[in-house]
Amino acid sequence: MGSPANDLGVICGMPQVVSYQIADSIDVRGLRTAYKEGIYHYDADELFYKTGEGCFVYVFKYGVVCFLGYSVEEASAFMERIVPFCRNVFEQRLSEEFDVETNAQENKFGYNKIEITKPDVEVLRLIMLNVSQSVALDYFSEQTNALQEETNSNTLNLERKGRLTISGVNLKRYIGKTLNLKNRIAENLYIFDSPPETWEDENLNRIDQGLKKTFDLQDRYRDIREGLEIVRENLELFKDLLQYRNSTFLEWIIIILVALEVVNLLIDKLFKV
Repeated sequence: MGSPANDLGVICGMPQVVSYQIADSIDVRGLRTAYKEGIYHYDADELFYKTGEGCFVYVFKYGVVCFLGYSVEEASAFMERIVPFCRNVFEQRLSEEFDVETNAQENKFGYNKIEITKPDVEVLRLIMLNVSQSVALDYFSEQTNALQEETNSNTLNLERKGRLTISGVNLKRYIGKTLNLKNRIAENLYIFDSPPETWEDENLNRIDQGLKKTFDLQDRYRDIREGLEIVRENLELFKDLLQYRNSTFLEWIIIILVALEVVNLLIDKLFKV
């Protein structure tokens, strides 16, 4: 990226992975076109830079940037540089830290830490991938909880007042928001799919499975999907109730119009007599 290590004065070798959810999405393709130097791996969804000895940056299209070997100040400077490639940049960023110890006698998983036998680039990339998916799950979980709170509020109104206070337009927005969130999760997170690099490397596969358990990725993913499904079912029920209310309202309008017509006919007949 130009030369991030030199431009930002990166102090390499810090044994900590830090991942940030900085935006709704990042234009990975545009970023790759603008900053080509240091690219180690890329595809349509992600961009992985090696910016120095022991220094890496991992950028994901779902709005996450992950650092290894960067100080907080250096990471902040880097993220400021890629803001033009971000959509809906967040003022408050979710983050997650994970310690990496190298030259261990064996690969070992601990609380918020992993010990690895050697700092192989593919191993480090795999660690950064899992930390990034963890912070992305935190973000999607927050979005799901917000939708559940909105839904619960309308459910309580239905229980207390016997009617919905939400308008049809707002209900459609909530349904759209729920479906969009489900689609984004399905498109961007591959919690159940291990990266292709792990398929032929037994060591990488073991590390990948261990990291998934450490971050509890699969259970958290299921919780979000189930929460969104409950929200969707409630909103579909609300939609049916609104449609029934609207159809009943239309029926009353028709009845009133028919009654007025009958009254007019009676008045006409009386005056003719």
